[in-house]
Amino acid sequence: MDNIYKSKHSSNNKESKPNKYVNNLISRLLISIILFLSIISITNFKSEYRKLFKDIAINRNLSFNKITNMYNKYFGKVIPLKEDKEEMVFDEKITYKDIKEENNAYKLTVNKNYLVPIINSGLVVFIGEKDNLGNTVIIQGIDNIDYWYSNVTNLNVKLYDYVSKGSMLGNAIDDKITLTFIKDGKNLKYEEVIK
Repeated sequence: MDNIYKSKHSSNNKESKPNKYVNNLISRLLISIILFLSIISITNFKSEYRKLFKDIAINRNLSFNKITNMYNKYFGKVIPLKEDKEEMVFDEKITYKDIKEENNAYKLTVNKNYLVPIINSGLVVFIGEKDNLGNTVIIQGIDNIDYWYSNVTNLNVKLYDYVSKGSMLGNAIDDKITLTFIKDGKNLKYEEVIK
């Protein structure tokens, strides 16, 4: 008799976990919808609120890491599964033969086919061509610095990937890579970022 009770009781626990997750997901979705509708109604109510929202959401550089961390803190992760993703880790700093500052960027001379390590963990927010820089990857670091890696190829990352410090970004084209560091719309010096 006890065994029958235990087996029924344990099956109810197994069923309650998915139900609990679905209920939490629905709650988070409803809260998100309420926040979204609140923002829409506030911005339509007065033009000064609309200007403020436009300044914050459109004109400023939003930190996806801050938003993600805040969302995960208050609402939890949307998908509770952990991704198994292999990353090539170098455990070394960027090494170069020569460095020159040009137009708020730093052009590094490196070995041919140099494997470029990621300087700091963060979110890949841009992959594409930038004027005068060539193929560029922008990673918004967990320290709120935008790391621009230019003149890179054979990328090991995709847009909106979360990447870890020391993992492989890709290869340098020829023997040059260009690094740019931007925080709050201001360019930072190489020595301020790489210590």
